[in-house]
Amino acid sequence: MDGTQAANAAGLVVPPSGLTERDVSVLAFERRWWRHAGAKEQAIRAQFDLSAARYYQLLAVLIESPAALAHDPMLVKRLHRMRDARAQARDSRSLGPPD
Repeated sequence: MDGTQAANAAGLVVPPSGLTERDVSVLAFERRWWRHAGAKEQAIRAQFDLSAARYYQLLAVLIESPAALAHDPMLVKRLHRMRDARAQARDSRSLGPPD
């Protein structure tokens, strides 16, 4: 069962793009989250009724989706770059300076 079929089985509306309404909302939120007053985590809770951890889990899966890339390529590529930069920074901290 692919993501679209799973979403349909869960009763979510899946537009022709293959993304659910929530997927589209998450991408739109990521595109404009800085406009929200207060912390991003508070805005996530208010808009999606999700913990920040769960939201970021969903976002991580979503940005790997070809449908998300087709829907908003600039945003998805920016999120990939940000994720990769964080991973690289984390790796360099854990390795420490060479002996």
